[in-house]
Amino acid sequence: THDVYHDDIYHTGDVAWRDEDGYFWFVGRTDDVIKSSGYRIGPFEVESALMTHPAVVECAITGVPDEVRGQVVKATIVLAKEYRDADKEQLTKEIQHHVKVTTAPYKYPRVVEFVDELPKTISGKIRRVQIRKQDSQQ
Repeated sequence: THDVYHDDIYHTGDVAWRDEDGYFWFVGRTDDVIKSSGYRIGPFEVESALMTHPAVVECAITGVPDEVRGQVVKATIVLAKEYRDADKEQLTKEIQHHVKVTTAPYKYPRVVEFVDELPKTISGKIRRVQIRKQDSQQ
């Protein structure tokens, strides 16, 4: 608890921004936000874009280290049954293009991994921390 209080202000670890109309937009948790080439990329926007692609049943976005960019966006994806036998290289390019046109070109996943299932908590939340840990051990 000591780490989250600064000058009697509670810091939640959430990142958000406010638009010109005064609305707040949630970006993500501080530990989930990806810093790539000076951009701050929230995983939820990229995940939302991926979920609109017919091949994607479930996904998680994390950052992986990159010597040039600091971090790059990585998508860990569970495929729909009808896409499991597809050419993975071609599907990766298609998914990357989909994110570029749905969000912004700098947000597309430069690394894509297809998995059978994502690690989850007992309550069903995706465990990004476990994905990051697995990535660091490879």
